[in-house]
Amino acid sequence: MVTPSPREVLLFTLEAQRYALPVEDVRELVRAVRLTPLPQAPDVVEGLFNLRGELIPVLDMRRRFRLPARRLSPMDHFIIAQAGARAVALRVDRAEGLIPVEADLMDATPRHLPGVGYVAGALKLPDGLVLLHDLRTFLSAAEAMTLDAALVKEEASR
Repeated sequence: MVTPSPREVLLFTLEAQRYALPVEDVRELVRAVRLTPLPQAPDVVEGLFNLRGELIPVLDMRRRFRLPARRLSPMDHFIIAQAGARAVALRVDRAEGLIPVEADLMDATPRHLPGVGYVAGALKLPDGLVLLHDLRTFLSAAEAMTLDAALVKEEASR
């Protein structure tokens, strides 16, 4: 199946590296808040928080991309996004903003390279390449099942 090119993307930074998400996957941006640990969740889940009555798991982008760990800061942003049927938060250093994407800026080659997971393509911007991430592949099937089980237990304990 061919993933259609997004018309607009949200740029964000993590350890001074820029990344992007299709705006279609983004629900909203919020400032980072203290997280509650989620027992028995996959390692990629940093914790969860309550967003207007909805428990949102926070995915640890640093761990997934093999970047150095860093304590949660009030200056961090949470990108609330849809990863398939599940709402998740991505903790990022900073959300930079939305940019339009013309077809000639998009290169799908990276998604076909071995060892490049979670990537839908690359954006060729005037100031460098930006990887466009595919949240539908961010969690493995096993991680998604483990996360679902942990969330069910958490909901039942409330």
